[in-house]
Amino acid sequence: MHSALEHPLISSLLDTDLYKITMLQAYYHAPEFRSVHVEWKFACRNRNGFNLAALIPAILEQLEHICTLSFNDEELLYLARFSFFKPDFIEFLRIFRLDMRFVHLQADGDDIDLRFRGPLIHVTLLEIYALAIISELHTRINCGGIDLNVARGRLQEKIEFLRNEGDLPGFRFTDFGTRRRASQAWQEEVLTTLVREIPQYLFGTSNLDLARRHKLMPIGTMAHEWFQTWQAVTRLSEAQKAALEGWVREYRGRLGIALTDCYSMDSFCRDFSDPYFGKLYDGLRHDSGSPFEWGEKAITLYEQMGIDPATKTLIFSDSLTFPRMIEIYRYFKGRTKISFGIGTNLTNDVGNRSLDMVIKLVSANGKPVAKISDEPGKSMCEDPSYLKYLASVYDIDLPATV
Repeated sequence: MHSALEHPLISSLLDTDLYKITMLQAYYHAPEFRSVHVEWKFACRNRNGFNLAALIPAILEQLEHICTLSFNDEELLYLARFSFFKPDFIEFLRIFRLDMRFVHLQADGDDIDLRFRGPLIHVTLLEIYALAIISELHTRINCGGIDLNVARGRLQEKIEFLRNEGDLPGFRFTDFGTRRRASQAWQEEVLTTLVREIPQYLFGTSNLDLARRHKLMPIGTMAHEWFQTWQAVTRLSEAQKAALEGWVREYRGRLGIALTDCYSMDSFCRDFSDPYFGKLYDGLRHDSGSPFEWGEKAITLYEQMGIDPATKTLIFSDSLTFPRMIEIYRYFKGRTKISFGIGTNLTNDVGNRSLDMVIKLVSANGKPVAKISDEPGKSMCEDPSYLKYLASVYDIDLPATV
């Protein structure tokens, strides 16, 4: 492994997802989060015998490198072009730096115990950088790199698949693959290939650096952490509504796609049923459970609020493949606007065994936080009793194994 200074895997703080920056601004402006300390934890759901602990020296070297980076003038001018970013936040980013004091990494057998502990606004951005670093190191060290013939062949198969589907009016997808990409260079090649071959279907990318350099639409709003952090600063029973209201307070109807599965779709529907939310938000994002059941619930929710579902957008982003996207598209076609955010299958389908990994918030202000989702395997919490309490508050049936 070469030195990180010779071959840094992350060379720009814009090399992250848009929603990390939009959430950071919301935290920065919200008085509720001015003194909140948090803890994040890494988890890999399919280590498959790989020795992740062997990557620790390289992970630390790469993380130390990103702590030397700052947003430059050109990058800040780019962000300032978007009306939803405010001048005071741009000036905060001008002096922003990450800090290794908040990174805690040690071996856990062949696995790694990676945690970020510190003030919320100073550690939240570490998530995507760390995941992208671990994923690319895994590609390079555990998998011996990328066979570009295989990778390009698989990408071309996806392109030909869409071409063979015929006319797909309204079909569009976004690259959501930064966090689990095989490499930064491969993610960039994927995007430039898609722009060249099927620009009518590529809506944009969640990656701000690639969006800026390739003049693509940056896409993103909020993630689970936004809902989880509110568990620490308000009554638990009000946390989901508070998160939805807090987003409205910050963005006034812009960036209006709401994530629905921190507490399950059914509980989301109860809290979102006020037409106030229905009209201010442009649509909803699916990230766990059956996409067909979820979509039917979303359409019913809008109809019950007296809102035409055809005026709203449903975004699907859970474990997608190209055939799966087309299946969902055809099922809901004509009933609502449909869009997709595809990650691993787009940027890490290169013939290697990719890692199904996450870094999730596990505590805030010394209290446990959790997400339950609509799929038991995606629940994450270090305190089982708190998870059960959260489930009881939001009237969610937990599987016996959780």
